[in-house]
Parts: sequence; C-alpha cells; structure tokens
Amino acid sequence: MRSYLICLTLLLASIVVYGQGHIEKNYLIFPFQSQHVHSSSLVSLPNGDLLSVWFQGSGERKSDDVALFGARLKKGATSWSAPFLMADTPGLPDCNPILFLNHKKKLFLVWVAVQANRWEFSILKFKTSVNYNEDGAPLWEWQDNILLKPNDNFADITKEKFSELPENNSGWAEYAPLYDDMIIEASKDAKKRSIGWMTRIKPLLINNNKIVLPLYSDGFNFSLMALSDDDGETWHPGNPLVGRGPIQPALALKKDGSITAMLRDSGDPPNRVHISYSQDNGMNWSASEKTNFPNTASVELLVLKDGRWLLVANDVEYSRHKISMYISENEGKDWKLHSNLENNPEGSFSYPSIIQAENGLIHCSYSYHLKNGTKTIKHVVINPNLL
Repeated sequence: MRSYLICLTLLLASIVVYGQGHIEKNYLIFPFQSQHVHSSSLVSLPNGDLLSVWFQGSGERKSDDVALFGARLKKGATSWSAPFLMADTPGLPDCNPILFLNHKKKLFLVWVAVQANRWEFSILKFKTSVNYNEDGAPLWEWQDNILLKPNDNFADITKEKFSELPENNSGWAEYAPLYDDMIIEASKDAKKRSIGWMTRIKPLLINNNKIVLPLYSDGFNFSLMALSDDDGETWHPGNPLVGRGPIQPALALKKDGSITAMLRDSGDPPNRVHISYSQDNGMNWSASEKTNFPNTASVELLVLKDGRWLLVANDVEYSRHKISMYISENEGKDWKLHSNLENNPEGSFSYPSIIQAENGLIHCSYSYHLKNGTKTIKHVVINPNLL
C-alpha cells in the first residue's frame, strides 16, 4: 500500500500549470452579502437547467436561523435566478446540503439539522421531488430522516483499523488517554455511533439502483457511507472508514469496480489529503493514510466522461485562500496541477461541488468569501476539452 501511495504522491517537479482559457463562464450566484453562506451543491437537471443549494444565516451550527436556499440557472440563461428557500427546520440550523438525481431521475436534497447546536448531534434529513422543472424551488413530494444504526461490528472494525495505522503517541501527557483509545472507546457507544453523521459531497451511483452516500462525523473524526440498494428508498450504514482525521470523502469509481475515497484532513499536522479504498461497493474501507498532497479545507473528485479524474482542492496546509484543479490520466496514481481557480490572500474559497452535465461541460461551485466580510457562491463553467 505505501509503495502505491508514493506513486500517488504529488510530484512537484512534474507540475504543469496552464492558464484559465478552459473557463468558459463564471458567475456569482447572488450578489455579495454579509450573511454567512457556505457549502454549495449543484445538480444538472434533465431539461438542461442547473439547480444549486447552500446554507445561509448569521453563522453555522450555533445560529438557529440558518436555512437552505437555492437558485436556478435556466437553460440558455445568462444569470442565476433570485434565491429561494429550499428547506428550514424551525429552531435548528440546517447545514451541508447536497443535491443529486437517482437512477430514475428523482431529485434528492439531503442535509443535516444540527441538534443542540453541536455537529456530533446532527440528524440526516432528505426531501425528494419528481416535479422540479418549474421556476423556483422544486415541488417536494416526500420528506423524512435518514436514520442509521451501526451495530457492534462498528467498534470491532474501528479498533482493528487503528491497529493498522502507524504508531502515533505525540502530544499527550502521561495522565491523558491516547487519541486512538478515546475514539475506540467512543465507538462502543451505540448512541454516539447512531447520530452525528453529516453530508458534504455528492454520492456515487453504481449499477442500476446502488447509491453510496459519503458521510463523516466530527465526533469520531472519520467517515462512513450510507448505502442504498433500492435507489434511495431505504438506507443502511456501511462499516467505518477509519483513520486519524479522514472526513468529507469524495468518491471515484475505478474501471475495475473498486472505489477510491480522497478525504479532507482533520487530524494532526501536517495537513495532507487522506486516501482509502473499497473493494465491495463502499461497505468496507481500508484504514486511511495520508498522501503527500497538501490540504486544508476541501477535497472534491469527479470522474470525467473521457475517463480522466478531476480533483478540486484547497492545496495548502493552513488556509483557504487557494483552490486548485488537478488532472489524473491514470485513475489517481499521478496528478498534475492544471490551474488555480482562486489564489488570493484577501479571500477564502472552499467546499467545491463539481459535476459534468450531459453536454460535457463541467460545472463547479464553491464558497467565495472576502476578508471585508462579504460572501457569495461562485459558479464556473469549464470546457473539458481544454483541460
């Protein structure tokens, strides 16, 4: 495994940087404003429209006025519609929304409602619609919670995977418990492992009815997939993707049927992209390991129609001022820096969502925050033929 990770490592000597001629259009989805806006998601609808969603309010988990808002870019339009309400749980912050179509083109909106203003008490919620082509928000036909109940095997696997990681006892006093031991003990608690799983990145659709929905926990500081074998009608938990800080997994299906997860680093320094693999459609995962790919707040991954992989990430250790695009010609073994989407010390840019529409164009949205306190969501349109 480690020899493979060495091959995957970003080789600075081989980086090739191009201009931004690949960007066909860019938009601010709505004007700059003072409210906090973050964590956008995009979906391309069958009629050619684009639909976006993000959370907005006076803060994040500690602000009960946070709700989900969306906008629509009609096919052929030159600007996004005015924002409209997508979801609001009264008295609770709504955060981290994602949009996707299942195999039958039913629209899903999945997000978390944050109970007790703590991430680790979040509850997964979802809405669905088949009537989403008119102006404004979709007509939602169904709303429910996604309730997961990992069994005792969760604790066994957590302990097993930590034992596979390199020893790391740094930063702890003699009288303090080791990090690994604390997480292993928490994994034995059925209450803790049943709540607090959060969305951030779009799911992976496999075969005719399988959905692999990536989730993560700030309580456990690692990840897990919600799995559906009936196109989103019911869900069950996979086994945990364990490591020291692998969160917000972005998934890519390889030609051999295995899945690669590249993850944001929420562990100890140095901050690096984590990587993990599944050989059984997202049920079981290797213990995550750090690559040499610098990372702070974001990782997103897309397999293009031509087979290349596109990675959009904050490729610096301790800042969100830079967000870049990388291309792999060999399913993630090697990456080349293509260009910076943003590189501005006066701003913060993070949480990208990337999709490829039926016409082949790539769409990327991300949080666009300036140091003067104003914020919006930016949308760029990328020509894959120029990558």
